[in-house]
Amino acid sequence: MIVGSDLARARLVSRSVDVIRTHQSPSGAYPASPAFSAYRGYAWLRDGAFIAEGMSRTGSADEVTAFHAWCARVIAARAAQVDDLVRRAAHGEPVANAEMLPTRFTLDGGEGSDEWWDHQLDGYGTWMWALAEHTARHGVAVPGAARAVRVAARYLSWFWDRPCYDWWEEHVDQRHVSTLAAIHAGLRAALASGHLDATDERAAREAVDGIAALVASDGVAAGGHLRKWLATPGSSLGAGPTATFHAESDPRLGGDAVDASLLACVHPFGLYPVDHPVAVATVAEVERQLARDGGVHRFLADTFYGGGRWVLLAGFLGLNHAAAGRREEALRYLDWMGGQATGEGELPEQVSDVLLAPGRFDEWLRRWGPVASPLLWSHGMYLMLADALEVRA
Repeated sequence: MIVGSDLARARLVSRSVDVIRTHQSPSGAYPASPAFSAYRGYAWLRDGAFIAEGMSRTGSADEVTAFHAWCARVIAARAAQVDDLVRRAAHGEPVANAEMLPTRFTLDGGEGSDEWWDHQLDGYGTWMWALAEHTARHGVAVPGAARAVRVAARYLSWFWDRPCYDWWEEHVDQRHVSTLAAIHAGLRAALASGHLDATDERAAREAVDGIAALVASDGVAAGGHLRKWLATPGSSLGAGPTATFHAESDPRLGGDAVDASLLACVHPFGLYPVDHPVAVATVAEVERQLARDGGVHRFLADTFYGGGRWVLLAGFLGLNHAAAGRREEALRYLDWMGGQATGEGELPEQVSDVLLAPGRFDEWLRRWGPVASPLLWSHGMYLMLADALEVRA
């Protein structure tokens, strides 16, 4: 079958739905990757939210509602933890990163026994954004969602400006612009939901305004595009599993560096509209620095599995082109994504034919085995971009 044909695109839409549906847990959770050694048995709010959005766009309402109900249970179960964190923060007491809400969960909603690089705020915002998209699209009520939105919104309203790990479990000492955009989108969704009381609504509005002002002042580089993290640093607390460079030692991080996760700040999170000068400059700079023949690297200093091109990031770049009316450019990224499918129609996390740091590939192969495949987030992004381009199964 010819990659890029209408038939090939439609078949991969159908196959992506099948892959995601097959691996969804009876609990409702979407595992990040069913077989990859470091991800197996765990679900992330961020990954799951984008997977759910892709499935929701295909009309899979019941399965996606089950996912959001799982998220609601997981978050609401930690209401007392959030209350305690907020109480301590309000009294000026220190709160360690290890005490913050988890980044990933077991498929039954537990925290698991495997050590991980926790404390990522973006997933909670991304979940509230995806929940709002799904409920508006299908007119459904998600069990337990109202309480969970209140818990998540309170958590983010209090801690949005705290340094945390980014999408890639790296650089916990920084405040990442893509994280702030996810929180901004999530809190806007919470405000629109009507679930917040007056006190929490006021706090959420202050956080939304604070994020917009802070990104405008400290998150825009000299060239007019968004930067990987804010110019004002947080405290130095260490790095995550895939981090090997720091801003002090490598100019490709910090400063005016970009990260492909910044694409989400424009579309779908809408921190800046697609025609805003900052949005235009950001998409252009990410594409200039990180796109290679249809695939997209995470950032220039990436050494994880040698720093290959990520399938899901091609989806984000394609979504931004589609949102701006550049259909042919968006189709090019959709077709590159499709071209990375295995013979079984499974999409991996990244591909290793064009590496930024080829000398670092083998160490990850030895540590965690072959690159994750299938990665359900890759399939979810294929579904999102295909829908934006009106490609149907």
